[in-house]
Amino acid sequence: MTDFDIVLRGGRVIDPESGLDAVRDVAIAGDRVARVGAGLPAGRREADVTGQVVTAGFIDMHSHAGDLGGSRLQVMDGVTTALELEAGAAPVRAAYARAAADGRAINYGFATSWALARMEVLAGVRLDGSAATFFAHVASPAWQRAATAAEENRILARLETDIADGALGIGVLAGYAPGASPEEYLRVAALAARTGVPTFTHSRDLIEFTPRTLIDGAEEIVRAAGETGAHMHYCHVNSTTLRHADRVLGLVERAQRAGSRVSTEAYPYGSGMTGIGAAFLAPQRLGERGLTPASLTYAPTGERIASESRLRELRAADPGGLVIIRHLDEDDPADRAVLMRYLMFADSVIASDAMPLTWTETAPGPGAWPLPASAFTHPRTAGTFARAIRMLTRDGGSLTLSEALAKCSLLPARLLGEHVPAMRRKGRLAEGHDADIVVFDPAAITDRASYARPARPSGGIRHVLVNGEFVVLEGRLMTGARPGRPVAGS
Repeated sequence: MTDFDIVLRGGRVIDPESGLDAVRDVAIAGDRVARVGAGLPAGRREADVTGQVVTAGFIDMHSHAGDLGGSRLQVMDGVTTALELEAGAAPVRAAYARAAADGRAINYGFATSWALARMEVLAGVRLDGSAATFFAHVASPAWQRAATAAEENRILARLETDIADGALGIGVLAGYAPGASPEEYLRVAALAARTGVPTFTHSRDLIEFTPRTLIDGAEEIVRAAGETGAHMHYCHVNSTTLRHADRVLGLVERAQRAGSRVSTEAYPYGSGMTGIGAAFLAPQRLGERGLTPASLTYAPTGERIASESRLRELRAADPGGLVIIRHLDEDDPADRAVLMRYLMFADSVIASDAMPLTWTETAPGPGAWPLPASAFTHPRTAGTFARAIRMLTRDGGSLTLSEALAKCSLLPARLLGEHVPAMRRKGRLAEGHDADIVVFDPAAITDRASYARPARPSGGIRHVLVNGEFVVLEGRLMTGARPGRPVAGS
């Protein structure tokens, strides 16, 4: 007899950090990887994974899918840790308490939220740790204006309190508050540098989109990194930069070579999704990005918005209602090449920007699975990681499987590990590390979600373990499994 609870037998084990890519057994004891080797002794439970890849579970640094249905779609895509870092949450203590009370199938964590701190200070919004609070007030101009020095002090105090309470960094939705001053952004970055946490920024508009913007969004991120020494993470650079990849990625490369801590992420889709009341979706501003109302699909009804008057109506009635925004044409070779540039950028991580579910008909019970066709979201919620692996290794990309997997697990773990001790045990498949593991068929792994059927789980995922417990077994979701644990800052 051994102390192994589970042995995954005979799979192709890939660990990008050590360079291991060989047939091995993986033994699990409790919530940790106990051994990786050939011919390991039997465990209390065994799974034959011959012909399958066994690797560290995927770490999603940018997920808004805290609802049960959304997190189930993510785990079926190989995600074992999903973090809300761009929008963040506030108060962070309340956000962690909510997640713990609900129970999560996958690990979870939160940055503090600059946008919510501004809503609290400038608009008097009561914060309760819920993600819904942001979307409820997304269109309010009260929090989007420039703050006074005294108001900035109160905003920073909220952020600092949340960092002390375990926030993983500072989420900055700069693109949603065009009136906020560049000086305030620098103060936020300086706070991040002083407290040793990263910032996660949805950038302000590029000058190519809005020539009169207070500062170019890409330049603002790089400037903050250079002037304060903070680690500035550029969220979904694909959707905020679009066809200006050469300039923006070139700027990031120069900053990195100069020693600034600037990192990037991308998702493998040409369309975005956010609340219809976002400042940059105002009818008079759509043309900045070459959009029209018909570029938007309103999630609650599934309708493509037919006119400017209908857009104004929906923004007034349901500012937090989600819309899909068609930016790049994934079927156009030139646009697809641009998208691949973001995905292939050196050390850029894969992150989904996963969204909560919207129901086009009466919502079923919260535990409904499989999800009915009335569940609407962006396909990135269900398919980001399987799609990225397919594109990077089999469908136009030139990465090895190990290099692609590093973008999904090792690189995000390293990016966060300096401030977050728990992340030092994730993103690797090695003895002593957390038993967050995905097992998949390398020839079959692919996204199955589409814009017409966005809530279809990915294919080719055979097993997913979170903290040593099967959440996906033989391709089936274990609907009662709730092994997810909080990931908090030091």
